[in-house]
Amino acid sequence: MNEEILNKLKGIIYPGFKKSIVDFGFVKATQPKVVVQIPSAKPEIKNELEKAISALGLECEILTPAPQQASSPQNKNIAPQIKNFIMISSGKGGVGKSTTTLNLALSMAKMGKKVGILDADIYGPNIPRMLGCENERAYAVGDKLKPITSHGLEMMSMGVLIEPGQSLIWRGAMIMKAITQLLNEVAWGSLDALFLDMPPGTGDAQLTLAQSVPVSLGVCVTTPQSVALDDCSRALDMFNKLGIKLGGVVENMSGFICPDCGKKYDIFGGGEAAEKLAQKYSTNIIAKVPIEPSIRQGGDLGKPVAFYAPNSNAAKAYDKAAAVLWDELEKLKSAGGASNSSIQPH
Repeated sequence: MNEEILNKLKGIIYPGFKKSIVDFGFVKATQPKVVVQIPSAKPEIKNELEKAISALGLECEILTPAPQQASSPQNKNIAPQIKNFIMISSGKGGVGKSTTTLNLALSMAKMGKKVGILDADIYGPNIPRMLGCENERAYAVGDKLKPITSHGLEMMSMGVLIEPGQSLIWRGAMIMKAITQLLNEVAWGSLDALFLDMPPGTGDAQLTLAQSVPVSLGVCVTTPQSVALDDCSRALDMFNKLGIKLGGVVENMSGFICPDCGKKYDIFGGGEAAEKLAQKYSTNIIAKVPIEPSIRQGGDLGKPVAFYAPNSNAAKAYDKAAAVLWDELEKLKSAGGASNSSIQPH
């Protein structure tokens, strides 16, 4: 290449850096014209280089890499026989997340759908008691565990794999492995939806599931108190960061309905704050579930309200929310499926 021309071109600094286009090795030829190959196709960079080279009285050709077509990410799914995954989460414990998960699942099953529950709350597996099968134990069929069947639902939980009252003192890696096994090593049937009852918080369990299956919808459970709503905000933010579409917010303990007079008392406050929070994250309150004695009784006795008290205010709220979630799943199906297809660990 012509050294005189190269020396002139050394005065052209590549935009955003302190080195010249010659120092970077971008000049590929100087005769019969200057040929520069740059890594960026941004118009402003090309224009600046063209002006500078033309000012030297030289003809130039600027080459840029052809734009690469984005490849369609493939959703990882270690349980492909399950059509939809609905993650039920909360920023804190004690807001009725497991109760909500169970009753939403039952309400969807009443719609004629094939539904299951994965009790992913490793430290506090409550679903078996709430279904009335806390004394049952899972057993293997071939090389996989057979899920417990109750009230028309398939269910798997650490609660049917360990002795009652036994504590699990596990680190993050063990939690991640256990959740993967509960998905991959259980003989789940061909389900329309699997509800994922998550542990409180925004940690290993949530990330592991988001990396293992294409989660269709995320539902956040909260109560009306400001403290709970603060944590609900974190859960909603987690769904956004994991690329999981928001299915909505369930406001639990949304007032106490007196069984004697039918009057409602907002023991934990009104729902205005929850409405504002839902609006902030461009989602909706899909259920306001009041405090009713039948909810507590149903959970303790293994007789969930959505099944045993279908005319209660709570059951009606769960039925309505389940219908909303199914509509969202149908919309997702039409649009091509779940969006959290390429989640990377942080």
